[in-house]
Amino acid sequence: MEIIRDPNLLQQKMLALRQTGKKMGLVPTMGFLHEGHLSLIRTARSQCDILVVSIFVNPTQFAPNEDLEAYPRDFKADEQHCKKEGTDILFYPSADSMYAQNSSIWVEETTLSKNLCGASRSGHFRGVCTVVAKLFNLVQPAIAVFGEKDAQQLRIIERMVRDLFFPIQIIRAPLVREPDGLAMSSRNKYLSKEERKAALCLRKALLLATHLFEKGEQSPSILKAAITHEIKKTPLAKIDYIEIVDDQNLTPVEEIKSSVLIALAVKIGKTRLIDNQHLSFNPLK
Repeated sequence: MEIIRDPNLLQQKMLALRQTGKKMGLVPTMGFLHEGHLSLIRTARSQCDILVVSIFVNPTQFAPNEDLEAYPRDFKADEQHCKKEGTDILFYPSADSMYAQNSSIWVEETTLSKNLCGASRSGHFRGVCTVVAKLFNLVQPAIAVFGEKDAQQLRIIERMVRDLFFPIQIIRAPLVREPDGLAMSSRNKYLSKEERKAALCLRKALLLATHLFEKGEQSPSILKAAITHEIKKTPLAKIDYIEIVDDQNLTPVEEIKSSVLIALAVKIGKTRLIDNQHLSFNPLK
């Protein structure tokens, strides 16, 4: 496995490899890799010849009051994980190398990013789109793998690829959970023992809503009320948002007549966690 820190060197390397007819794959991450990340890497590894994993804690997707400096990092462990999973190139740039001092070009999505996390994290998805576009230009992959845990991010990246004509196939990878149901996240490291237990309220609430839906409930307001009630049983939990939206365009629905996404963000103590659940609508039921 080769470790590259210079974006220009990576681009030159990838351009040369493209001349050999190899199929390139990319998995963008912010590091502190866990089993969720590794599942993305394995998916990409099975579908490409040359696999690039990027580790970059992107400063432009963090608001001033967020956890950029505290975000967990462990490059040595990440390096070992990537080696074990068969990564060919590990891209580990600095912020200065990815953003020139007078950088002034941004990539911004203006519709899908308006609600959910976009409503409470101003500028977040502009930072995400900009850095992912940079990675796409550097690696020029045939495929890139993104996880369903960050469902809004995934759909925004798919829209960016469509609208900007990136010749890249975006592969959706399933959300990966801990054995007790908590969605895997690098930020889970912040949770105390008590908070970790409290965090299970997110999954419990989603399972409750899924059960109600499977029993025939199609009213988003009733499902949201049930989710809210379940989460509020946990004193450490503070709801950021609970939304039921169209699975593709992420707009709120008044009645479930197509496949939807239940998306929620909840603070457990000081740690903001996200989770989601798909509900597949079957008109024949």
